[in-house]
Amino acid sequence: MTIDSLRDFVAEIDQAGELVRVKHPVRTRLEIAEIADRVMKSPGGGPGLLFEAPVLDDGRTSPIPVGINLFGSMRRMGMALGVDRLDDIGDRITDLLDLKVPDGLFGKLAMLPKLAEVAKFPPRVKSGRPPCQDVVLTGAEVDLQSLPVLVTWPGDGGPFITFPMVITEDPSRGIRNVGMYRVQVLGRNTVAMHWQRHKVGAAHWREMAANGEKMPVAIAIGADPASMYSASAPLPPVIDEFIFAGFLRKAPVELARAVSCDLEVPAQADLVLEGYVDPAEPLVTEGPFGDHTGFYSLADQYPAVHITHVTMRKDPIYPATLVGRPPMEDYYLGHATERIFLPLLRLTTPEIVDYHMPACGIFHNLVFVSIDKQYPGQAYKVMNSMWGAGLMSLAKVIVVVDKHVNVQDPDEAWWIALNNIDPERDVRFSMGPVDVLDHSSRGFTYGSKMGIDGTRKWPEEGFTRDWPPLIEMDPETKQRVDAMWPKLGIRL
Repeated sequence: MTIDSLRDFVAEIDQAGELVRVKHPVRTRLEIAEIADRVMKSPGGGPGLLFEAPVLDDGRTSPIPVGINLFGSMRRMGMALGVDRLDDIGDRITDLLDLKVPDGLFGKLAMLPKLAEVAKFPPRVKSGRPPCQDVVLTGAEVDLQSLPVLVTWPGDGGPFITFPMVITEDPSRGIRNVGMYRVQVLGRNTVAMHWQRHKVGAAHWREMAANGEKMPVAIAIGADPASMYSASAPLPPVIDEFIFAGFLRKAPVELARAVSCDLEVPAQADLVLEGYVDPAEPLVTEGPFGDHTGFYSLADQYPAVHITHVTMRKDPIYPATLVGRPPMEDYYLGHATERIFLPLLRLTTPEIVDYHMPACGIFHNLVFVSIDKQYPGQAYKVMNSMWGAGLMSLAKVIVVVDKHVNVQDPDEAWWIALNNIDPERDVRFSMGPVDVLDHSSRGFTYGSKMGIDGTRKWPEEGFTRDWPPLIEMDPETKQRVDAMWPKLGIRL
């Protein structure tokens, strides 16, 4: 069943026993975040939470419930994207990348279902009044401080919208971008947009600012879960996130024209903030913000967005997420990206068997990669290839191991790598771009990276000693012990 709205998704995870409805009044300032943090760090990520009586700073209870940790488990992440295994999506991408026109009529007919599936991906613009515009506020009616926007950490510079879909358009090519950037609420009708310099939305802003043009921006909050996830996906700038969301959900995303500009927004969005950036205005202070690194990212200068219209459903849910010391909800969003984009990574680096970004590495700080090693020095070729692949360029440490190693188990990956390395011989350093949020780098967004070759070494790589075999019990002994195990009285 295709899930078309956030409300449908909440109902589905509720029915599956994956949701806790919190009826007790809880403050949007810090209290919701503290509760969510405790839940997210429980085994398996804990349940999704729906706070039905969020209390604003002025003491009022918001009529809009707050959903948090809705994607924060492997099961809910699969439900959000309509699969039992996240690797199922990667398998679909692999099939599409392997489309070859076969010989013969029957072979060509067998291709039609796959081609028809591709044809269904483009979004469709909904006619008539969409649910996201059941209520339209403008002028003095706009008051962002009446929304249940969370303050998540004591040192934060203010309330932040943490799960938005920020919609902009390339002024030259007309290509839409949907990005997930944190948005700080500065007042009744003004927000600060955290556009890091390597983000596509920031590139759109720079181009329009250079031309002296005001830039329209739409910030959608809540939609079908595939669209919400797609805003976080590291897609190339030429790929429309709503087309990708359509591929994930196997059905087109319904869009609607915004009230105040030509941008298109999800028709089923819970809330939409419409506004503009004026390039003639100075930048504003955004931050500090308790970030996914587990440390505060410091205040900096970013563009202000003036909100002219707020539209919403009659019954909106305000989705939020919390970032901080891992593991958090974003680990499950990132893990989905890891599994979905493996086939695309193999396009340029086919020797990759698997890769994993463990929670402790907060995505870009540590990447384990297993490869089918065919020649000496191949581990370094893989490192350089990955550092040249989009946002993988921000990876601080890449550890390469042989194909038999289960990189989904960080303990196993480290065990093999640390046994296999001579640090002086097998560690390489490189310079390049780093994450904007990396407080340890020698320069802003610029620093060093480390590659560790944890593969079995070949003679051509300077290793002339005997390489020892792994310790493993023989299969016959294992079978005999399996047969006697119920009689031993040992419970594990």
